[in-house]
Amino acid sequence: MSVIRFPAPLIPATLVKRYKRFLADVVLESGEALTAHVANPGGMIGLAAPGSRVWLSKSDSPTRKLPYSWELVEVDFGGGQELVGVNTGHPNPLVGAALAAGAIPDLAGYDTIRREVKYGKNSRVDFLLESATRPPCYVEIKNVHLMRTNGVAEFPDAKTERGAKHLEELGDMVAAGNRAVMLYLIQIGSAQSFKLARDIDPKYGAAFDRARGRGVEAIAWRCKIAHETIAIDAPVPIGE
Repeated sequence: MSVIRFPAPLIPATLVKRYKRFLADVVLESGEALTAHVANPGGMIGLAAPGSRVWLSKSDSPTRKLPYSWELVEVDFGGGQELVGVNTGHPNPLVGAALAAGAIPDLAGYDTIRREVKYGKNSRVDFLLESATRPPCYVEIKNVHLMRTNGVAEFPDAKTERGAKHLEELGDMVAAGNRAVMLYLIQIGSAQSFKLARDIDPKYGAAFDRARGRGVEAIAWRCKIAHETIAIDAPVPIGE
């Protein structure tokens, strides 16, 4: 199992508000008010309600203007309170460790794993898997933390022209004789399935359909979220 372990115990707080996408005002249990960094450019639908219990990490770096980062939030999707990961910086390291361990069967069996390789039009693919006996495999990772129906994770949670562009470029890689895979990593442990939020971004839905029609593969895996760790857990089916 691929695991990220927080280097120090997370700090509980109450969310006051999230604003300017990357900032959140919170109040610690001590009563101290502070601003935390939010490593998440998305809409965070259902995850940023004022009064929510959140969990923060704290950096020891003297150069950080905001030493605290928002990592987790407690949410009830209909099955009771659970932790959801909101830091979009975690999926790539998680997947990288899983690829190195051969823990994702659909992406196992390659000899080398390279990260952030240039491809397409001024883009970088998250992972390029290569082997002497197989075509190269281009892998893009998307973080998922939207759930509007209990058990059903969705992507995207905001319009994403960049995401649609990645799908088109993956399709171009398949047309050139390579393999291409879109991996949706869900930071919600209760997810039982995954689907596209076509109402939020119809253009992304159309780009997904075109990419699938061109041979781009799509897989989804959920994570197990705890106060100490985030771990890749199991695959979930993708619906339309």
